[in-house]
Amino acid sequence: MNVEQRLEFGHDDRERIYNYVERHGETTYDDVERSLHLDPRGIRHHVAILRRDGYLEIDDGTIAVAFEDVAAEEHRDGDTEFVVRPAHQSDLAGLVGAIRQVASERTYIEAESVADILDHEEVLLRHNELEERMFFVATVGSDVVGWVHIAGSELDKLAHTAELTVGVIEAYRGHGIGSHLLERGLAWAQSHGYEKMYNSVPATNEDAVAFLEANDWETEAVRADHYKLGDEYVDEVMMAVRL
Repeated sequence: MNVEQRLEFGHDDRERIYNYVERHGETTYDDVERSLHLDPRGIRHHVAILRRDGYLEIDDGTIAVAFEDVAAEEHRDGDTEFVVRPAHQSDLAGLVGAIRQVASERTYIEAESVADILDHEEVLLRHNELEERMFFVATVGSDVVGWVHIAGSELDKLAHTAELTVGVIEAYRGHGIGSHLLERGLAWAQSHGYEKMYNSVPATNEDAVAFLEANDWETEAVRADHYKLGDEYVDEVMMAVRL
């Protein structure tokens, strides 16, 4: 997690409420009351202060962690119209589906790991003392067709770095969706104090390597025979970009 993003609550109950919301992705006043056994008036007061201080947001009674970048960008390429926006907890199933579809091509191992984590935790966005995780999605209509994911490190010595994954399902490639997602993710990371992003792909994923190189990423190292895909050993290409 970036060192500039440390959390300060000023009250134990406020911290308990924030941590509960953060672990669950989104919740309601009633859920908080039942789970934390706090006075309802105190809950509303603390949520109001957390909202004032930019930690939480409330939409039609649903409480969620607040993230500064909330704008949705509309794009068009030929007949394809798509929106790039911050992910919401309600995007979980569609996002995991998109990541797994890309991962099924066996060319993006890191993406498969991200999908496994989301399936296990059932929470998209994280922002706590040990972890910062942000997603932006590209949607066509209500369907998620691509994503960019930024995950900060919990180690102080690596707090200036973050891992990034980005992908678009096959049917919507070639429309600039990946470029818009990458640009949005890097802009968010830079605005949150990150200085370096890294990503690793199998050497067989030549399209991904070329895409990142076209966006000023550089290969920092190659780990020989790092992946075993079926019966084939494949090198890992470790890439990075400085912001």
